[in-house]
Amino acid sequence: MPDLSEALVERRDGVLISLEVSAAARSDAFPAGYNEWRRSIGCRVSAPAVGGRANKAVLHLVAATLGIPSSSVSLHAGATSSQKLVHVTGVTRQEILEVLTACLK
Repeated sequence: MPDLSEALVERRDGVLISLEVSAAARSDAFPAGYNEWRRSIGCRVSAPAVGGRANKAVLHLVAATLGIPSSSVSLHAGATSSQKLVHVTGVTRQEILEVLTACLK
C-alpha cells in the first residue's frame, strides 16, 4: 500500500493535496493510484479539459470522496496542468489520510 502522506501538506488554513489528474477518462476515480516520484495522488475524471470542466469535476470528486461540501474544496495551483494542488478546509490531514487509505484497500 502506498504512503499517501507525502502528497498531503497541512497548513493553518487547511490541507493541500497534490494531485495528478487525467481528464477525459472512462470513469471518475479518486484516489486512482499514487505517483511516488511526484508525490501526488492520482485522480481520473470523465470531464474533458475544456473550459474548466475537468477542474470542476476534480473539485466535486474530491469533496464527495472526503464527505465534505464542495465549497470546502478549491483549486490552489495547476489550473491548466495535469499536476494540481487542491486546497481543502474543514478536515485535518490525518482525517483525509484515513479516508484515502480506506479507499485504496
